[in-house]
Amino acid sequence: MNSKLLRFSLLIVLLAGIGLAVMYRDQMNTAALEAWVQGAGAAGPLLFMLVYILGTIFFIPGSMLTLAGGALFGPLLGTFYNLTAATLGAMISFLAARYLASAWVEQKAGGWMKQLINGVENEGWRFIAFTRLVPLFPFNLLNYALGLTRISFSQYIVATYICMLPGALAYTYLGYIGREAATGGEGIVQKAMLALALLAVVSFLPRLIGKLRSKPMITIPELKNKLDADEDVLVLDVRTPKDYTGDQGHIAGSRLLPLEELETRIHELDDYLERTIVTICRTNRKSAKAAQILAQKGFSDVHVAKMGMTDWNEQGYPTE
Repeated sequence: MNSKLLRFSLLIVLLAGIGLAVMYRDQMNTAALEAWVQGAGAAGPLLFMLVYILGTIFFIPGSMLTLAGGALFGPLLGTFYNLTAATLGAMISFLAARYLASAWVEQKAGGWMKQLINGVENEGWRFIAFTRLVPLFPFNLLNYALGLTRISFSQYIVATYICMLPGALAYTYLGYIGREAATGGEGIVQKAMLALALLAVVSFLPRLIGKLRSKPMITIPELKNKLDADEDVLVLDVRTPKDYTGDQGHIAGSRLLPLEELETRIHELDDYLERTIVTICRTNRKSAKAAQILAQKGFSDVHVAKMGMTDWNEQGYPTE
């Protein structure tokens, strides 16, 4: 079988599997899965992991399988089986995308897609770690998308396994707690409190990772030098429209996007996901909050203009 025919055959298998999974998603039953796995005896864990791997490849929701793993195998073994199977499925998806389409994407990619791929490759394992700890993108889709880049396969595996651990542990334990509650297990209150604590830690990760990814403030003279040098910098003014046209004015070429609207309109900044953004307001308060939101949403090079338009005016720089 020649290379093109093999690629075409694999693509058909993937598309057919994904299509069937989407069509019959509503009919998937965790109770039936648990009964099936339990009926397999000693082979149950391997059967469960195989189902999880196929689910990852064919876009079956991982949360359902992770909860089932906790209910079937408990918090420790369940976490191991869930995490290992999810990583193996992610590896296969990654390799499939790399084999099927990476060469084509490398030749055809341009514009924002090329910038995104370059940005991902520049960050390497840090980008993988960020997306695994902070699930900004659908897990199954991201596995294929990362395969289209030139990220090291070994970095992908290690970062995926380690950085999915907190979420896998929390949701596996939640599945375990559900089984304990249904069967009247002992110490259910204490176990439920631990489950809530684990979920709280996982929910705090986006804020923590956003702070770790945040860039240092940039002074107003530094910003002016970048603009004078015609560097590719987006000055994002997050004040209200009234303040933008008020007594302090605004920087020529800046873009107005009020902080209050940032999260609902953040898609308007997709072209700057891997490019430089400098947030600015009257001083630092709103711009620092905006930079934090952008970092949490995956923007990789966001800076805050120190003392904002107040210092810009004190420096005597022109405004509009």
